[in-house]
Amino acid sequence: MQTGANKGKANRTKKAKGPNQKAGNRKGRKSQLNPELLIQKAVVSTVKKSITVDKRFEDMNLQAQLKANILKMGFVSPTEIQDKTFDKLMDGGNLIGIANTGTGKTGAFLIPVLENMLRGEKEKYTSLIVVPTRELAIQVYDEFKKLSAKMNLTAACYIGGTNVEKDVRSLKNRFDLIIGTPGRLLDLNQRGSLKLNQFKILVLDEFDKMLDMGFIHDIRKLVGGMKQRKQTLLFSATKDRKQQVVIDEIVTNPFLVEIHSGDSSSENVDQDVIKVESGQDKFKLLLDVLSNPEFSKVILFTETKHLANRLAKKLNNAGVKADQIHGNKSQNYRVNALKKFKNGSIRVLVATDVAARGIDIDNVSLVINYQIPNDYDTYIHRVGRTGRAGNTGTAYTFVD
Repeated sequence: MQTGANKGKANRTKKAKGPNQKAGNRKGRKSQLNPELLIQKAVVSTVKKSITVDKRFEDMNLQAQLKANILKMGFVSPTEIQDKTFDKLMDGGNLIGIANTGTGKTGAFLIPVLENMLRGEKEKYTSLIVVPTRELAIQVYDEFKKLSAKMNLTAACYIGGTNVEKDVRSLKNRFDLIIGTPGRLLDLNQRGSLKLNQFKILVLDEFDKMLDMGFIHDIRKLVGGMKQRKQTLLFSATKDRKQQVVIDEIVTNPFLVEIHSGDSSSENVDQDVIKVESGQDKFKLLLDVLSNPEFSKVILFTETKHLANRLAKKLNNAGVKADQIHGNKSQNYRVNALKKFKNGSIRVLVATDVAARGIDIDNVSLVINYQIPNDYDTYIHRVGRTGRAGNTGTAYTFVD
């Protein structure tokens, strides 16, 4: 087994260029990642020190209760993305924000939205936050509740896999902020329950994913119904130049904040590959990696739901506590699996890419790509589940 842990070197995987190569045996699907580039080893560790922001929340011009809530959550200074966007967002500017995962993008849009609500008439700042996955929607909703404690502000979260009739009934109430996934939001709009023209602020979080082919039509319909909006914010860890035409349709004259180029993975993560030689038992190699007690909280990514189920079962049979989340699991199952992973009841969370975006779990020590992802942006988001908020982490990719 070849790993950075054994060699003491960090592999900084660079964006693949040149001919694509088939990765793994996923029924003919081709990965855009070149395994040869993944195998190349960097000889210099490049753990990046986060830029220190010379500002503290307690010194910022924020409403007292919002400031108290931020400090209660343990945040002392704004992150770089929060610092570089706050003033312009408070002034009503449109934004495209690109920053690695774990750098505080959720706070970058929630804090100015809440501050504007508190300073003026709430109706002027009614906001719709659209995200690609159920898990990310719940996470944003939870962060809103913490930041808005004791403020008399209301929010609702609408996602697939839940009772749509219950959502319809809840929309008889007025909310200051609504968070949801595209399909459920569009469904509620088509039922006449969600009035898109009431929203003044639109936030697209992980916009690169939502402008992918699976979401682009829903997003266009949602955006088309929000012609009264005054502000549009787009956030992501990556960007795709091929989406520029659609981006131009959505946001007018945005200011751009790039904390990094949007095409590199986190430098807080030591990345390496594990070469699976012909005839080797890949699952045994996985168990060898997991024999390291330092890897106490591990996310294991697969490309298929079937393999996720199979690996979780094999890990449990081998004495490694594991569970899985993917699109075939009910929302309650997925929530419970994440809860068990967060509280340490299980050590390994086996996931398809439903968990690659937005899942913010403290102290994930290792990410494993059991199969090479289909594209580099997915790789970046997977790896971004570790090494968050200034911490360091490790990521291994199995290469057959």
